[in-house]
Amino acid sequence: MGCQVEINVNNKNEIYDIDKVAKQAAGAVLARVGDAVILATVARDDKMVEEDFLPLTVHYIEKSYAAAKIPGGYIKRETKPGDFEVLTSRIIDRSLRPLFPKGYAYPTQIVLFVLSADPEVDLQTMALNAASAALYLSDIPVDKNVAAVRLGRIDGDFITNPTTSQLAESSLDLLVSGTKDELLMIEMKAMATTHSEVILEPMMGENAIQSVMTTREMNELSDEDTLQALQIAGDAIAEASNAYEDGFKSLQKPVAELEYKSELNHDSILDYIDEFYKEEINTAVNEMAKSERASGLKTIAQTIANDETAIKEGWSSDLISNMVGKYKKNVVRSMILDQNVRADGRGLTEVRDIEIETNILPSVHSCCLFTRGQTQALVTLTLGDGKSAQMYDLLADKDPGYENFMIHYNFPGFSVGEASPLRPPGRRELGHGNLAKRALEPSIDLPRSETIRLVSEILESNGSSSMATVCGGSLALRAAGLESEKLIAGVAMGLVVEDDRYAILTDIMGLEDHDGDMDFKVAGSRDGITALQMDIKLGGIDQQILKEALLQATEARAHILAIMEKANDEIVLNEEALPSRTIFDLDPSTFGAIIGKGGETIKKILDKFEVHIDLDKDNGTVKVEGSNKVQVSAACDHIRELASQKRDSRKPKAAMPSFQEGQIFDGIIKRVVDFGAFVELPGDIDGLLHISKLSDERVDKVTDIVNIDDKVKVKILAVKGHKVELGFIEKL
Repeated sequence: MGCQVEINVNNKNEIYDIDKVAKQAAGAVLARVGDAVILATVARDDKMVEEDFLPLTVHYIEKSYAAAKIPGGYIKRETKPGDFEVLTSRIIDRSLRPLFPKGYAYPTQIVLFVLSADPEVDLQTMALNAASAALYLSDIPVDKNVAAVRLGRIDGDFITNPTTSQLAESSLDLLVSGTKDELLMIEMKAMATTHSEVILEPMMGENAIQSVMTTREMNELSDEDTLQALQIAGDAIAEASNAYEDGFKSLQKPVAELEYKSELNHDSILDYIDEFYKEEINTAVNEMAKSERASGLKTIAQTIANDETAIKEGWSSDLISNMVGKYKKNVVRSMILDQNVRADGRGLTEVRDIEIETNILPSVHSCCLFTRGQTQALVTLTLGDGKSAQMYDLLADKDPGYENFMIHYNFPGFSVGEASPLRPPGRRELGHGNLAKRALEPSIDLPRSETIRLVSEILESNGSSSMATVCGGSLALRAAGLESEKLIAGVAMGLVVEDDRYAILTDIMGLEDHDGDMDFKVAGSRDGITALQMDIKLGGIDQQILKEALLQATEARAHILAIMEKANDEIVLNEEALPSRTIFDLDPSTFGAIIGKGGETIKKILDKFEVHIDLDKDNGTVKVEGSNKVQVSAACDHIRELASQKRDSRKPKAAMPSFQEGQIFDGIIKRVVDFGAFVELPGDIDGLLHISKLSDERVDKVTDIVNIDDKVKVKILAVKGHKVELGFIEKL
């Protein structure tokens, strides 16, 4: 029953079962990569919609049984999709929508069910490739295969389609989709990486003191590295797209006989507008605000429809409205290409005027009102503890995860002058918030014991409110007294292409987004890019144009950052609203002195200083919170003094024994940290058993193998001064 196609390309072996399941759909495939299985289906209605648009919906749905799970919560079945499912649906939609033929207006639904999960398989790229295969094999006249490729970067080397484990170690997450001759969609984020090193400092008459030095890198991507990564991704996409065409072309269903909406076009109306209404449209384009422009163009169309000529010629209102929009588009593009002037009078590289105010809301922890032209975002920040983190479930993970850095983006109708209903956030809101989060996340080193929630209220919108959210969010972090590594700014770039002429636009407004050929959002610091998103309306984009766009975006980002840096210097903290919190590290062995017998000591500290204290024995972290900064500071000093007295009271220990490589000892796990465990050896010495030495397979958590007080057999691998490195043999 059916047939099977196997495709091995770009480090992946993909198996597609065709005509095996869901045979009543217009197109369906059962895709398999590793142990992951996805059903992709395409269905369409036979009746066109009256409106002139493509009624396409995409639903990516993860089934809990795919990971041998029962849904958590009160209702034991899948309910509304999670953020990952919504964002994946949006990525698939953005990649496949350009493939449909012009005038296609049949309600079409692409549904993807994850039926089996594999923790090492990238479900996003797999789902997009499966959806493209189902569409290509269907009776819908789509003659191109879309391929999705993810790029990682480890130790400076780009990796095509990394596994989930490799991506966790990567400094880059780049997702690109396209066909064999064009890129369609780009999503990129730079990922901060941390490196831990054990430092052993010998003391007179005592064993070495163990401490951990952790370094963190933001890993912004330079323009040159970005272009190189996109070139590698483009080559991989072309290879995959050709492989799909070779595998699927002979299996396509016969194309359905469909009618298409004819383009509402009439050259005589364009000539009529040019003769009698040219000035009115130029005024609407050049002088009116966004909301006024839409109303003005509508009024012009109604006036033309009431003209005697329009009535005699039988021009319909829809046809006239369409021609007014087309004429307006030609005006906008002609001004840019012929005069190097934009609708609002700016030059091609000019950024709109920027105004920034911080901490204008007295009861909020911090906020930033960021205004750029007719785009305005009020970004607020709220600080919380680890318990305020958002719990989420990923299909292939055994345990729930916790998101302690959140950005919630809201887009009310009044921001564009509309009286529309207030609804829960949709795909667009989730996508814009996710883009801002990807841009800002590398700039903050947030302990697990803290939670940050940024909320971006878009109060006015005329172009790239997501980038305004990035700028306002970065300053809101600083306005809360948080030490973000670098300020992050974002800018939206546009493109207009006619034949061999093109113009790249900096800081596009809504009109240029609608009538242009590209929406290219770039965010980053002065040192490089942290996030990037691109949707292209053209049939591909030239590398030289892309390079120029990146360089122009870098100049714009520097301009915006200079204004943000000045605003940063003028920040006045909301001292009365901000909670006072201090976090520092101590040797966990001193926690007993801080707690005291039966908790007596810590109770006295709580009463005396009126603070809350959280001791994390696993990480050696002390968190002190209170409403009074002076009291919090005094409590911290008192705790450090208790810890210091505990250290000074230790009895001198024997000198370091002479260990030899290859020696085998039985020991006890004394302490567990993220990167390994410390094992007590003869002479009261602690040796380091690194997480990579616990098993030949990858170990995600040290506690999956060993825990505190476990007895283990270990082998001496190396002795470097006072540092003893161990290999794991077995648990006793």
